[in-house]
Amino acid sequence: MRGYNTSMKLRLSRKQSGKMQGHPMTAQRRLLLELIKQADGHIDARELYRLASIKGELISPATIYRSLNLFKTLGLVDERRLGKMRCYYEIKRPSDHQHMVCNCCGKIIEIESPLIRKLVNKVQNEHGFNVTKVEFYLEGYCEQCSDKETHKVVWKSPKNRR
Repeated sequence: MRGYNTSMKLRLSRKQSGKMQGHPMTAQRRLLLELIKQADGHIDARELYRLASIKGELISPATIYRSLNLFKTLGLVDERRLGKMRCYYEIKRPSDHQHMVCNCCGKIIEIESPLIRKLVNKVQNEHGFNVTKVEFYLEGYCEQCSDKETHKVVWKSPKNRR
């Protein structure tokens, strides 16, 4: 899975194997975590419901949303609002990364840039602001969709717009 250890937080000691910080590790929660892990990236609640149904599990959408909220609270998954304001979930990663979302096919591409970390550090130093979360994503068209149609738009800074 993209060179990082996704099972890092999923591994529980023998003593903890039945609980997650006081919450029972039910078969449904175990399945949902496994499906998120297998997604190798970003998955939304609807897709989790569909995949669980294919596996023959009867999980209500409410149970899925409650489990996702619990996983977020426990730090097992990250929730990202990408694209058309849908929430996507991924196994929590140790490193910061950001996303690019294709407006045509919905593809989500992960990126890592030291420039974003530099910007956060600069903001913290200049304003005495302790940043606890960074959400940054770019919308546009992936290479395949850009080739299909001419969606290419050159972004201009506010200074250069005239």
